[in-house]
Amino acid sequence: MKLSDEIINSLSINLRKKIKNITNNSINIEEIRIRVNKPLIINGDSKDYFYNDMTGDLDLVMKNPYIVTKEDIEDTFQIICKYSVHSFIDDIKKGFITLRGGHRIGIVGKVIIENGQVKNIKHISSLNIRISREIKGSAKKVLQHVIKNKNQINNTIIISPPQCGKTTILRDIVRNISNGNREYGFKGVKVALIDERNEIGGSCMGVPQLDVGIRTDIMETCPKDLGIMMVLRSMSPDVIVTDEIGSEKEIKALYTALNGGVSLITTVHGDSIEDIQNRKELKRLLDGDLFRKAIILSSRNGPGTVEKIYDLQEKRWYFGN
Repeated sequence: MKLSDEIINSLSINLRKKIKNITNNSINIEEIRIRVNKPLIINGDSKDYFYNDMTGDLDLVMKNPYIVTKEDIEDTFQIICKYSVHSFIDDIKKGFITLRGGHRIGIVGKVIIENGQVKNIKHISSLNIRISREIKGSAKKVLQHVIKNKNQINNTIIISPPQCGKTTILRDIVRNISNGNREYGFKGVKVALIDERNEIGGSCMGVPQLDVGIRTDIMETCPKDLGIMMVLRSMSPDVIVTDEIGSEKEIKALYTALNGGVSLITTVHGDSIEDIQNRKELKRLLDGDLFRKAIILSSRNGPGTVEKIYDLQEKRWYFGN
């Protein structure tokens, strides 16, 4: 699949030529992994491919690999920082930089700590370029369970293993409940999106690069527990949406929002209902007093596969595709 110019132009000149030279470009590229003195690896269709420096192919078995140099990483890092690293220091401290288009570049290296906080990351050793693609309509099969009536939603939790499409589906849910949905007679509500890792809206310089709807306000790169309290006080949301709830503080913040009359949608890492119930800090999410519907995703038939839907209050299963 052809990569956007934003991705291509973020690479060093050397890497740019190689990525452009890929011959088997039908692969749905998801990540470009750049590690110093290691092979150039492209992740696509949930598989790792090695760049073949002789043929320009992507091979599942390492053969004639291109070994990434320190210069490749340094040049790429300078480009994504627009040759002004200090201007991006706040993003660097969080471990990633977001490009136009919502693409996110993860940064790994020597972490400088000061007073218990990350001050900087130096001597960059790895970069992970994650390709952002929004798939409008990906939430179509679950909307009937999320939407309650013409102006209300069911509190919903999405349970999914990593890289199974939960953020993609969550984004499409947000777009639908923010814009409104004619099929279900849903008018559209005010949504506060706590986008701690800037994956859902993919904001760049404060502007969301992905479609999250017309009534959505985004609190980006903010800890979820703090963000929830901030939007409750300032934005009068009808719905609060977050990604990857996990800590006790975050769960307490969800209960505070619920007591304030706000509806909730969130995601959590897990393989099943049973998996969540076996984890002490997350078990209370499934008690039925916080969330009404649980959507379980799997990778069985590709990312975004809805395996099951469970009503946490009525204790009954629905089945997806």
